[in-house]
Amino acid sequence: MEKTQVFVVHGGMTFKNQKDYLDFLKNRKISIERKIYWDEDYLRNSLGEKFHVIKPRMPLQDNAKYEEWKIHFERYLEQLKDNLILVGHSLGAIFLAKYLSENKFPKKILSVYLIAPPFDDSIIGEDLVGGFELGEDLSMIMKNCEDVNLIFSKDDECVPVSHAEKYKTKLPDAKIKIYENKNGHFQIEEFPEIVEMIKEDIDRKS
Repeated sequence: MEKTQVFVVHGGMTFKNQKDYLDFLKNRKISIERKIYWDEDYLRNSLGEKFHVIKPRMPLQDNAKYEEWKIHFERYLEQLKDNLILVGHSLGAIFLAKYLSENKFPKKILSVYLIAPPFDDSIIGEDLVGGFELGEDLSMIMKNCEDVNLIFSKDDECVPVSHAEKYKTKLPDAKIKIYENKNGHFQIEEFPEIVEMIKEDIDRKS
């Protein structure tokens, strides 16, 4: 049986200038402990053998530029199959939102999950620059995929839950899910709800 592809775009950061980026590198908290996130081994193991999870490393994720991410993303398109599922977290989520709002996707998308997607530069403690800014018209997203899910958490210290309403004005047919607590900006080791939603997508297809 052919596996369903789940393409995951991780988060990242953008900076207005090189000085801000260097200051970040000099002052950010570092640790020698291995960090475990839900969108890596947990997602692969929880979805099981019916799914093929693809999570490329996007270019320069700590000082990201949209055009570079777009080039890298499009390198994968010829290897993607119909009825795939797209998942983006944080900067990866707004990347997918921008890309799908500006381009006709060449394959059939079963569902899209945008987790903690910033809508604009009113995020907390960071700048949203580097070409990731959304355009005025986002309607192409729903033309690319009718099943678009926007997921937020009330305790998110980076992307305020108010961004959900901003997306709702542009994407009234998208589904919005707001959790009470997902350890802030979805810095969690396990995310059983997303696994359940993805498996339900396959049940609907069959």
